Amino acid sequence: MRKSTFILPVIVVLVIAALSSVFIVDEREKALVLQFGQIKSVKEDPGLAFKIPLIQEVVRYDDRILSLDTQPTEVTPSDDRRLVVDAFARYRIADVVRFRQAVGTGGLVVAEDRLQDILNAQVRAVLGSEGVTSNTILSSDRSALMARITASTQVLAAPLGLEVVDVRLKQTALPEQNLAATFDRMRAEREREATDERARGEEAAQRVRAQADRTVVELVSEARKQAEITRGEADAQRNAVFAEAFGKDPEFFEFYRSLNAYVKALKGSNSSMVISPNSEFFNYLKSPSGAEADAAAGVNR
Repeated sequence: MRKSTFILPVIVVLVIAALSSVFIVDEREKALVLQFGQIKSVKEDPGLAFKIPLIQEVVRYDDRILSLDTQPTEVTPSDDRRLVVDAFARYRIADVVRFRQAVGTGGLVVAEDRLQDILNAQVRAVLGSEGVTSNTILSSDRSALMARITASTQVLAAPLGLEVVDVRLKQTALPEQNLAATFDRMRAEREREATDERARGEEAAQRVRAQADRTVVELVSEARKQAEITRGEADAQRNAVFAEAFGKDPEFFEFYRSLNAYVKALKGSNSSMVISPNSEFFNYLKSPSGAEADAAAGVNR
């Protein structure tokens, strides 16, 4: 009875010790075996691993690719147009021994603080270098700039045991204090462009109106010219007909002209004429030949 009472606790202690000496390394992590704070072994392959109970401890680190979002940082390109840049990095713990030696017990919190300082410094250095303007940052050359930032950050992050996989610029904007001035400048530029467009349109409209007025004057002048030519030709033809008629029968021509004169002079109900009765104007009204001619004209009507 006394023997079994002694053996049972021993067995329990041995089982607990055996279980505490075994640990599992996940495929998504790496592990360090520490003894009194000193690194004794590195476990990178997934599976079962062993340690000395109570004396050694296991520290696990994530072996996956991790993300780091940095705080927005202000940069000044070579054209002195300040920008606020928001970047993020993708990294992984490549060397757990160096990582442990660099950050100690601080782990990822300390590592990400240092990596963020490195990343912000490299962003300012690359984007503020000679020849890099705000237009370059906002253009297709942005990819080349991110590659430069990634390369320089990889070199500086290596002593931390970190491998920087990629660095990206998420957002590039103007500082808040510059937004109003920039918007005012853009508005002024657009208003100037609109004024120029209106001026050019008004100039074009003036040219069109002037051309139209010139065309109207030319057409009217040409029409009047043709009308005068036609009227002159008609008058000439009429005069030729009158001359021919006069040449054939002068007396009848005189009679015809007198009739036209009577029609024009005596037209209307209130016509008044002050003229001598012996005037040649009344020759065909008082002479017998004139009366006969008048009677003949009345018959023809």
